[in-house]
Formats: sequence, C-alpha cells, structure tokens
Amino acid sequence: MWGWIGPLLVGLVAGVLRFWRLDEPHQLVFDETYYVKQAYTLLRTGFENRWPEEADTRFTAGVTDIFLAETDRAVHPPVGKWMIAVGEWLLGVDSPWGWRFSAALVGTLSVVILARTARRLFGSTLLGVTAGLLLAVDGHHIVHSRTSLLDIFLSFWVLCAFAALVVDRDRSRRRLARLLAERRAEGAPPGAFGPWMGMRPFRLVAAVCLGLACGVKWSGVYFVAVFLVMSVLWDMGARRGAGIRRWWWGAVLRDGIPAALMTVPVALAVYAVSWTGWFRADDSYLRQWGAEHPSGSVVPDSLRSLWHYHQDMYEFHRGLTSDHSYMSNPWSWLVQGRPTSFFYESYSRGEMGCAADTCSKAITSMGNPVIWWGGTISVLVLAVCWAGRRDWRAGAILAGLAAGYLPWFQYQERTIFAFYAVSFVPFVVLALTHALGLVLGPRTAEPDRRLVGGLATGAVLVLAVLATAYFWPVLTAEVIPYRQWQMRMWLPSWV
Repeated sequence: MWGWIGPLLVGLVAGVLRFWRLDEPHQLVFDETYYVKQAYTLLRTGFENRWPEEADTRFTAGVTDIFLAETDRAVHPPVGKWMIAVGEWLLGVDSPWGWRFSAALVGTLSVVILARTARRLFGSTLLGVTAGLLLAVDGHHIVHSRTSLLDIFLSFWVLCAFAALVVDRDRSRRRLARLLAERRAEGAPPGAFGPWMGMRPFRLVAAVCLGLACGVKWSGVYFVAVFLVMSVLWDMGARRGAGIRRWWWGAVLRDGIPAALMTVPVALAVYAVSWTGWFRADDSYLRQWGAEHPSGSVVPDSLRSLWHYHQDMYEFHRGLTSDHSYMSNPWSWLVQGRPTSFFYESYSRGEMGCAADTCSKAITSMGNPVIWWGGTISVLVLAVCWAGRRDWRAGAILAGLAAGYLPWFQYQERTIFAFYAVSFVPFVVLALTHALGLVLGPRTAEPDRRLVGGLATGAVLVLAVLATAYFWPVLTAEVIPYRQWQMRMWLPSWV
C-alpha cells in the first residue's frame, strides 16, 4: 500500500510546487518565445509558421492570430511542441496556464514515475519516496516544469523508457527462471544458449518512449544506443546467473539481435509518425524541396525533402557558436557553476509591490546544490560499486547519466547551456539515493547502521527542502529586494 501512497504523496508535493502561480510571469520567457508560438501554429496549420517582429507582447495580450502565412525554420522535431500544444488546446492560449500546463503535468508525473522506479530498483519504499522527493524539490526540474521549453519533455520520455526497461528486466528474469524450470521438469537440457524469451511488451514500450524522446530533441538518440546496450547486458547477466553455458552468445543471439530489430525500427517509426503534420501540409518548411530538386531516385520526394530538412537542422546546430552571456561548459554542470537566467526584471520602490530601493524578479534554472553536489560525490561512489562489485543498479544509473551528459563534451565550441542537464536530473537523483541506500543498508542490517542511515537520509532531505525554500524566489519570479536576489546568486557564482 505504501509503495503507492508514498509516491503519490510526493507527486502531490511536486504538483503544488509546479502548478502554484504557474501563470507568473504573464509573458513569454527565454525560449518560450519560440516553442509556445510554434506549438500554437502547429494547432492551427499543422506546421510552424513565422511571426511578425515583436509578436510576443501582442501574443501575451491575447492577440494570437497574427502569425504569418510563411513557414518558419524550426530547428527541433515537433513532439515537444505538440505536447505544449495539448495544454494550449485544453486551456487556451490567452493565459500562461495554457502555455505551461503540459510542462507542469509531465514534471509532476516524472516525480511519481521516478519514485516508483527507484522503489523497484532498490527494493525499498523509503528510498523510492526519497528519490521522488529529491526530484520534486530540484531547482532545474521545478523551473523546467514551470516554463514551456522542450527539455522537460525529453527528460520525461527518457525516464519513462528507463522505467519500462527496469520493469522488463524483472519480468524477463522471472520468465527465464520459469522456462528453465519447465525444461528441468521435463528432463530437457537448458540448451547451450538458453531459451528465447518471447515478446517483451515493456521493451516495446521503452522503444516507443525513446522514439518520442528523439522526437523532442535529437539528443534522445544517445539514450536509444545506451539503453539498448544496457538492457542486453542485463540479459547477459541473467543468462550467466542461470548457469547457461554460452550465456554471452545466448544474450547476443536471442536477446540482443531481437532487441535491436525491435527497438530501432519502432523508435524510428514513432519518430517518423511525429512528422505527420509536416507531411500533410504542402507549405511546411522545405516540404517541396524534393519536387523542386528531382533526382530520379525511387525514394519519394517527401522523404527526400524530410532528409534535406534534417541536414538543414544539423547544419544549424553545428554552426551555433555565437557567444551568449549564460553559455557554459559541461565541466561546470554537475556543480552548477553557471546557471541559466530565463527571465529577469528590476523595479524601483513602489513598482510591483517593491518595498526596497531596487527589487528583482527572476527565473533562474539552477539545480538544488544539496542534490547536485551530493549527486556528484555519489557518482564516484557508484562508479566504484559498478566496477568493483558489479552492482547492476549502479551501472544502470551511470548509463542514464552518461547518455545525457557525456555527449555534450564533444561540443566544446558550440553555444550550450547548463539547463540541458535537466534531461539527466533523474539519474543524479538516483545516484544520490543509491549512495544513501548504501549507508542505510538492507533491512537485516544492524540497528545502529539503520539509525545512522536513516538520520543521513533525513538530513539530506531536510537540507534539500531548505535549499529549495531559499532559492524559491529566483526559481519562480517572485519580487524580492535586489540584495536578496544578489545573495542567492552569489552561491553558484562563487562555485
């Protein structure tokens, strides 16, 4: 019972933090200027239209049907924008509630999913709830759940895929044990490679989720590759533990190849389907490129046009090297060395309720230092556990972290930001939770160890909640005296 009540309670906490004053500020912030308006034109035309100069002010005032007939050059796939469009369709575009509803919803659901997944990983409701609460109070996750950028949707689908694979691991191991038991009961040998596991529906669910992740941002491709290898390694471990003689080849031939033949085509098909609006609209960006550049190829002009569009997007991202005041190197992300400002306004005394000489109103995508600094140390602990003890849970967490984090190191010259780290926030949280679990020990551990572990877990949770309370005004656009804003910004700047 508590395995559900606990995650739902922390989900309620997450919902309050994400939906409270969701309509503040009543204006488009940071990259909302692209994605919110593009989502609206997806609803209206099926593709992204261009907007006139200074359209943001009129859009936020409720004058929304001012987009141009020209197509816009969107540089990300459409899934995340379609998800934003769902909120706009449900609640309208005349209020930030409509713009940001989908982000707040998936941010809240992510907390519940992570709590349930952590409970399955660690076999502990306490640690599951701990992971959920830590994600609920992380600053990165709060900010992205309250603004309509694409990265929260990428994080959501990646987490869903990971959760499905963890369930698949448990189910497949039980099935393997049952099949081997049936063979032994019949007096038949297990075979050199072991049995084929049959259809694995949760692996299919993971493939769909990964296709949707790629449909939000291309960085989802790294998760496809890493999670596929991770799940096959789990199958190898299962066959080896079951005593199958050629467990390595068994996992490759009977698990790995079928997994690749299912995961990659399904993810690719889901990704392709997400472009349906672009296919259906004759006026979408570069839609007619294939017809305008005939090649005599058997490939349909529409697919050639889509491929050319992808080349165009790739060239855009590769050439994105302009300086930005909040760009940051991935080396600083784990310690939150350069948070990203999404929004900032200053006021004089008497304006917007300002009671000081100068006040600030800001939204800063900044991770909770308790979680990120503790998570950074925990990653080192997990690396030792995986290398020295072959802890599959440590390996799984490190895999998710590596897929979301390491690829950014190849873009040293590109304009990138620390807020991209929200895609792997759940794995930082899981790393810290796993480390706390190591201190806590199993239920059979001595009472003194359990007491110390419980106190350590409680202390981390209390400190994380206090840190969120401290940074809350600069995460959610509250008007505070400039001096208070400056004090809160000193901490990451000092790091």
